[in-house]
Amino acid sequence: MDYIWETSDVLLTGSISNELGLAALAWSVAVLGIFFVIFGLISIFMIISMRKVLEKANLPGWGIFIPIYNIYLMFKLWWRPGWWTRWILFPPVLAILMIILNFDIAKKFQKHPLFGVWLWFFPIVFFPILAFDKKSKWSK
Repeated sequence: MDYIWETSDVLLTGSISNELGLAALAWSVAVLGIFFVIFGLISIFMIISMRKVLEKANLPGWGIFIPIYNIYLMFKLWWRPGWWTRWILFPPVLAILMIILNFDIAKKFQKHPLFGVWLWFFPIVFFPILAFDKKSKWSK
């Protein structure tokens, strides 16, 4: 059987497709804008939280703004030698090390070891708990 494909009598001009393209572009820009605003607010909140955690541990809070120095301070927070900062060059080793170190930070703030697990998986929730909780005290 032969099928005959016929064109429709209605000619579509480019204006409908352009309007749909502009609407899609506007929605994309709006969604990206909302994403960046939310991401920015979360980042600012985490920076404030990390600064408060460092200040509770009697370390300079301003150090969180200096790229490599902030990692050095985090190792100092975990009572590890500063030369351990070199482990940032080996991401698999660093990931395992960070899990272990989160247990240490939970212990230093007098929290249950399970808090260290939560600190690893949900830092966006549990670092602010350490920062703003009155019960979280730094112990040497």
